[in-house]
Amino acid sequence: MLIVMKPQATEEDVRRVCRKIESMGYRPHPMPGAQRTAIGITGNPGPLEPAEFDTLPGVAEAIRVSKPYKLVSREVKNEDSVIRVKACPERSEGVGDSKDSFVTFGGRELAVIAGPCAIESREQAFAAAEKVRKAGALLFRGGAFKPRTSPYSFQGLGEEGLKILADIRRQFGLAIVTETIDPENCDLVEQYADVLQVGARNMQNFSLLKRVGRSPKPVLLKRGMSATLEEFLMAAEYILSEGNYSVILCERGVRTFADHTRNTLDLSVIPAVKHLSHLPIIVDPSHGTGRRDKVTPLARAAVAAGADGLIVEVHADPDRALSDGYQSLFPDQFAELMAEIAAIAGVLGRTTAQATTGVRGSGLGVRG
Repeated sequence: MLIVMKPQATEEDVRRVCRKIESMGYRPHPMPGAQRTAIGITGNPGPLEPAEFDTLPGVAEAIRVSKPYKLVSREVKNEDSVIRVKACPERSEGVGDSKDSFVTFGGRELAVIAGPCAIESREQAFAAAEKVRKAGALLFRGGAFKPRTSPYSFQGLGEEGLKILADIRRQFGLAIVTETIDPENCDLVEQYADVLQVGARNMQNFSLLKRVGRSPKPVLLKRGMSATLEEFLMAAEYILSEGNYSVILCERGVRTFADHTRNTLDLSVIPAVKHLSHLPIIVDPSHGTGRRDKVTPLARAAVAAGADGLIVEVHADPDRALSDGYQSLFPDQFAELMAEIAAIAGVLGRTTAQATTGVRGSGLGVRG
């Protein structure tokens, strides 16, 4: 059920409704919007009676939600959510303190995450970071823990890789996106990452979804290799139901009969997600195609289709990469891609993300 508050409802009115929900043994999820606050309810085993809430001060109406993914649905929040990711603090000129810098996912801006598939060494990671930052990326990706199909493949550097990522944040001002692979591993990754990535293989690792749902950090949730749209949104629902509303969805291709690409990049899911959900969605054309020559064309298409950003693999020497070099762009190719998507974004009335300082609303009300 969704409790829609009146535009003039006070904070005390909202708290009163939340206390009522908690007294019934359920969990309230207040989600402030530009005009009014909506309060989602989870934990109820069946439908609730609207009359339980209609008479409370400040309540406009109580609505039954038809979708199984309640908090993810536009029935609960019609406005697009804009997720803020805290980047490296920027020093105020001539002043000793610092101002927080933010990158946003959703809304008018396109956010670009770039970097190698895996952190192989300090030199390799720093070389990639310097190039992607120069090209205009504001977030750096790199795996310190790598779940691989083969147990003999490179599995990542672990905490050493996380420390390298932290040094990259300090050196280049790039926010860090890296994967967490299980609930126990999450505690460590959380200390270093700005965004916790849940990979395709873990999209239905429900223990992990619940754990990142309790994290104060935004979560990048990748679509599973054979997941339907409803399964994808239900996985996001697990995270939101635990109280973390800062979720960024990511389309990274699904398995089909096609053999000319690693996966089939499902760009049709972008408008489908935007129709059903308020969460932002970005696209991974690197895993979605698995071929370097196809990454740029599909990245351009993703932006044209309405994606809120991209996550792209870039390596300074991809032919020697320990993981996924064949789908990683050379730095000069990435620089060209950044120029091309900026042009496409302009046609659509959008722009590539620029870091902003100061507090800026996420549209979620609770986390950002």
